[in-house]
Amino acid sequence: MVRFGTIAAATLGLALAGCGSAKDNGAPGVRGASTANETSSPGTTPVAFAPCMSCHAVTPGQNGIGPSLAGVFGRKAAGAPGFEYSAAMKASGKTWDEASLDAFLTNPMGVVSGTRMTYMGQSDPAKRKAVIDYLKTLK
Repeated sequence: MVRFGTIAAATLGLALAGCGSAKDNGAPGVRGASTANETSSPGTTPVAFAPCMSCHAVTPGQNGIGPSLAGVFGRKAAGAPGFEYSAAMKASGKTWDEASLDAFLTNPMGVVSGTRMTYMGQSDPAKRKAVIDYLKTLK
């Protein structure tokens, strides 16, 4: 029970970190840009990535509610090993590059109708860029 409470608290803290916080709130694993207009330093996780962390891991092969995002940049959609993707994502024919990630992160359900990803999208281009730049670093 303690483990669940710890995980729930950490997840809540990560989710809240992406809700307009102007500074690093000290949540584990969330370091980097203090505002959407700043870019994150190499090796840091941008604050804008916090909502992603509630479903996605960045460790290769560590799938959760969503697939691992390790190596996602340049990968074919529905290409993470060991994750069961929606039929819509499998049929999308996408390769994750800057343009496709930018469009998808803006409106996931509009770009891949039928995706199981329930994230409503990120309207701020600077925050999307910070996330995409971070995804490029994940191997």
